Amino acid sequence: MIARIRKNDIVHVISGKNKGKEGSVIAILPKKGKVMVKGVAITTHHIKPRRAGEPGGIRKEESFIDMSHVMPVCSSCKKPSRVNVKQLETGNTARACNRCKEIF
Repeated sequence: MIARIRKNDIVHVISGKNKGKEGSVIAILPKKGKVMVKGVAITTHHIKPRRAGEPGGIRKEESFIDMSHVMPVCSSCKKPSRVNVKQLETGNTARACNRCKEIF
């Protein structure tokens, strides 16, 4: 089975409180069905200093969201689209845009 979303893909959030945002994929947890997108689902962590001289403070970082809440953006038509699997002449499989039929 070919992966629908891969690392460094540009994705569009289609549901949830971050609906409408776009960003690149930072990390994927395929067994849990989670994806981390840059600039989406920002959470705030309060950090306590652990050693002398180490600064504490507030750190904002991305968190994982469900993979079903994002849709890949086609590199040729620049629109969010579903992914089809296309057989190449060499026998390999590749991801293709469902709108314009171009290979990702």
